[in-house]
Amino acid sequence: MKHSILKRYWGYDAFRPMQEEIIDSVLEGRDTLGLLPTGGGKSLTFQVPAMLLPGVTIVVTPLISLMKDQVDNLADRGIRAVLFHSGLTLREKDLGMTRCRLGKAKIAYVSPERLQNERFLAELRPLTVSLLVVDEAHCISQWGYDFRPSYLRIAALRRIVGEEVPVLALTASATPEVTGDIMRHLGFREPRVFA
Repeated sequence: MKHSILKRYWGYDAFRPMQEEIIDSVLEGRDTLGLLPTGGGKSLTFQVPAMLLPGVTIVVTPLISLMKDQVDNLADRGIRAVLFHSGLTLREKDLGMTRCRLGKAKIAYVSPERLQNERFLAELRPLTVSLLVVDEAHCISQWGYDFRPSYLRIAALRRIVGEEVPVLALTASATPEVTGDIMRHLGFREPRVFA
């Protein structure tokens, strides 16, 4: 099924190295850390499962410009996605949340700063979330080169969407200290790293 999704929406016949292993791990419901180089196809490791899983996939990412590009790119492929960041109007945020509630969005991109908004977190509670993705996952570690305190709120988000929902953490590179930090802060049930 994953290969038919890959072909149908992206036109590819095969996955790149490690993509399929990461996707299989996620589809098995396992917390997974993927260390893939920039340009290594990190996005497909959650976009393909998002199309196979019920409900919505939440992707926490700090890069608003990347968020917009991804949503536009997915729309061009016929995949419905929404985004939530502080630059949106209240009406835009409400419309995005309505789409998620009605099953009209498969992927919701969220800036980490939105996780500090209690109203936003409360609106996520009734959603059916099948996968929680943390892009640029090294930002959660104080040992990382780009630590962001707002990333520490992702643990609270995990409790809201349900501890049984698997987490996929993605980054281009991480030292062993940062790798351990990522899994600890995100509450990995077992260490599972693809590098």
